[in-house]
Amino acid sequence: MTKQLGEAPTLSDFLRTAGTLTLAERRTLVQQALVLIEQNYAHLPLKTAMHAVNPVQRLRLLLTRLNRQSDGATDPEWRFHAELSAIFHSVRDLHTNYVLPQPFAGKIAYLPFQIEEYADGSDRRYMITRVVRDFTAPGFGPGTEVTYWNGVPIDREVDLCADRFAGSNPAARHSRGLQSLTIRPLAVHRPPDEEWVTLGYTGQDGTALELREQWMVTENLPPFVNADDLDAAAIAQGLDLGGDEMNRATKLLYLPEVVGLEEAGGSTALTTERAVAGQDIPSTLPGFFRARAVGTPSGTFGHIRIFSFNTTDPDAFVTEFVRLLGLVPRAGLVLDVRGNGGGHIHASEFLLQTLTPRRIVPEPVQFISTPLNLRICRRHAANPTRQIDLGPWFASLEQSVETGATFSATFPITPEAGANALGQQYHGPVVLVTDARCYSATDIFAAGFQDHGIGPVLGTDDNTGAGGANVWTHALLKSLLEVPTPDPESPYRPLPGGANLRVAIRRTVRVGARAGTPVEDLGVVPDVRHHLTRGDLLHDNIDLLARAGELLAGMPSFRLDVVLDAQRGELSVRTAGLERVDVFVDNRPRTSVDVADGDTTITVSPTPGPAAWIRVDGYAAGALAAARSLRP
Repeated sequence: MTKQLGEAPTLSDFLRTAGTLTLAERRTLVQQALVLIEQNYAHLPLKTAMHAVNPVQRLRLLLTRLNRQSDGATDPEWRFHAELSAIFHSVRDLHTNYVLPQPFAGKIAYLPFQIEEYADGSDRRYMITRVVRDFTAPGFGPGTEVTYWNGVPIDREVDLCADRFAGSNPAARHSRGLQSLTIRPLAVHRPPDEEWVTLGYTGQDGTALELREQWMVTENLPPFVNADDLDAAAIAQGLDLGGDEMNRATKLLYLPEVVGLEEAGGSTALTTERAVAGQDIPSTLPGFFRARAVGTPSGTFGHIRIFSFNTTDPDAFVTEFVRLLGLVPRAGLVLDVRGNGGGHIHASEFLLQTLTPRRIVPEPVQFISTPLNLRICRRHAANPTRQIDLGPWFASLEQSVETGATFSATFPITPEAGANALGQQYHGPVVLVTDARCYSATDIFAAGFQDHGIGPVLGTDDNTGAGGANVWTHALLKSLLEVPTPDPESPYRPLPGGANLRVAIRRTVRVGARAGTPVEDLGVVPDVRHHLTRGDLLHDNIDLLARAGELLAGMPSFRLDVVLDAQRGELSVRTAGLERVDVFVDNRPRTSVDVADGDTTITVSPTPGPAAWIRVDGYAAGALAAARSLRP
């Protein structure tokens, strides 16, 4: 990896190899973009209203200009990429993208340092938090204060950068602008205009210094999921592609040890011992989880960071999460999803059940009513591929021809049975930590966490990223009209040069007290706000974890351990904080017993059979507080 970065070309050298699209190929890209935006895009009415934009008309104008050009007299290719990218960015939707062709696809432009923000009273300040291995400069390193960017005050430059890139709300735009200062995925971002950056900073001795550094280009780490494939993982995608590219780039540049663990298939030093304060728990999925026990002024709690939901195997993902839950302290859990750009929607919603005794209702989604979406749903209403069942949405889309309804009826992507198959696994209080880079499947997870009242949401920004949709690629949409037999009238045409298009195909709405509210643009507003401090950036989130610990210490904690003696038909139950337990066998009530803290033996009569499903519900102050399921 060090060798790869050492051989990375400068941006100017890389751009000399770019520029191979013909005029006909440019027209194809714009025509196909029109198909997706006009006929598939779930948020088009919302975006037109909220952001006063008209992407359809802009695409038509671009196509008109291309039709006036000839092969010998075309605009520079960079200008075409910039215009088409700007149209997609105008809707401020990180799901809906123009993905540039080769040689941009899979490449990142980067500077060899990372800048993060912290609060100093009412002021925002910016600090170097990481540098690429072996990079040095006078008085420069983690903790260095950044003051200027090419002569522009750094806070102003972040705002200018935020205006160039998509983001559904001000917090998301600002956060993405900051992240884009030093990492640009060239597949979805136009290359930097400048070939080098002059950084003004305060050296460690307080001296004002400058650093001039060239943009470099390298190959990014590959994605976990091929979103073009006609399979369950692609169909259930809820992912911010740009954010996912940046997260993989961050691992490549600054966390080579994690990349090494991933390539080795996870840690081999697994443990069955519950962690103590300061101890990390090795994971089989180090690219997805970091689990540990953290000491705070309010006590020792569990801390699990979920970096991504972008898995092809949601069941294995949940299994590892449950294993980690069993190894963190019981007193409370800080569940941290900051920077998580989403992934498999099933994986995100399957996790919720493990943290609450309540039944999970997955967030439902709906198509926008268009003739093309109706054709797609009609073709897959009976699930001919056994990969995608669009039957639930078909009837309402067909009816919308008569009723004029803007959207289909709402149904969940995540199967409700799967979202409740395991039941609660952790009985301590839980705090969810979010930021403005939480997007898509992570937005859906955070919305479900809040909608089901699992615990408080502690945000380091005013909103999550507000990406409320299921996203499909142009290649996937094209495939849907080619199976089980090709549709000769399909409007989808092959895209040139490895280019791609992505579109928010089904929009998400919330459940519970906020039922029917769209997630897109609104996101999840935290219950408690924490502004990151200088200490957080330099000392592993010390103040953020202390605030989360305060919240956990003020919440009730329960315990409900259940072991079945199948021979005797007895349940050995250990409880804390509960006053009553009810026992159900195959969803039918069997008995109810008053309990106190400690051990209780409960006889279940008649004795449950070996295939019985036993559920034990625990109550405190008359309300359901904990649950445990024993499945055959």
